[in-house]
Amino acid sequence: PKPTWPTSISCSRKTRSNPHAAHDMIGGAVFSYEAIRQEKATLRQAVLARRDAADAGSRGLNSRIITKKLCAQPGYRAASVVAAYASFGSEFDTAEFLARILADGKQLLLPRINRDMRALELRHVVDPDTDLMAGVWGIREPAPRCPVISPIAVQFMLVPGVAFTSAGARLGYGGGYYDGLMFELGPRAARIAAAFSLQMVDKLPEGTRDRRVDRVITES
Repeated sequence: PKPTWPTSISCSRKTRSNPHAAHDMIGGAVFSYEAIRQEKATLRQAVLARRDAADAGSRGLNSRIITKKLCAQPGYRAASVVAAYASFGSEFDTAEFLARILADGKQLLLPRINRDMRALELRHVVDPDTDLMAGVWGIREPAPRCPVISPIAVQFMLVPGVAFTSAGARLGYGGGYYDGLMFELGPRAARIAAAFSLQMVDKLPEGTRDRRVDRVITES
């Protein structure tokens, strides 16, 4: 069954994005930042456990199905600059998609954490085998020599996440990095997520800084 979250929570913590606002409005109910954070943490733990428990063979097969669907998207086919990410753990395996981006003659951008700014910056990657290195939490990211490219240049972006709704609500890993990066994209950039069906939920708690994706591509 899909995880759900309570429909009424109320307390008086201030939000991180606006220290003068005590609550966010979600679906007509009042939610505090702290209540949202706790709901996100609970749901994140449950969905990650479910994803980790999935058979590795099935994840591999479903990743190939998702990759084919991604490459068939009109936004991808029209794009010359594509931002993606190097997958880790039990995530949708992006290796084939990254290879396809390069084989299609598109410019590949991958994120690197700027520790001083506590933000993601996009770097141009020519060869993932030689241009990537282990970064924070062991996630592969572009080496410092890879040139920085402005998010405005992105025409199609593959967005990671833990859980999604069919309407595009997204639950990330808790750092807020991709919410910030998506905010910097141009208005015409396609924001697409790839996820396994087991990551889809009916509802998600959303705060004022949370960004939605345009579409979620699954194997089903």
